[in-house]
Amino acid sequence: MTVVLDTNVVIYELEDKLAQPLPAGPYAVSVITEMELLSFLDLTTSEEAEIRRFLSGVNVIELTPHIQAIAVQLRRLYRTRLPDAIVAATAISLGVDLLTSDVRLSRTPGLRSQVVALKP
Repeated sequence: MTVVLDTNVVIYELEDKLAQPLPAGPYAVSVITEMELLSFLDLTTSEEAEIRRFLSGVNVIELTPHIQAIAVQLRRLYRTRLPDAIVAATAISLGVDLLTSDVRLSRTPGLRSQVVALKP
């Protein structure tokens, strides 16, 4: 796996709001990202289909005891929101970078990350 994509990066990719194309894959997302994307209120049938198409091309990483332990530690030590802690823990556990637009999350100790820019 090359990188884990944060939920916000997937949203911006689907909305064509990224300043630069995503680097070459393969990509992974946390199961929490899948859940967040599919649980938006007022999600239309076509939007859901687009999200599912995107998700079919990435590796969805389920929660494991190791990811859970890292997420708990991140939340307790750095007061990271639980969804963000799970996404960061996924990247940490896999030993890969996280692509995010969340500068605060990108500064999480122990997390290798890259911040993506948005179109002006």
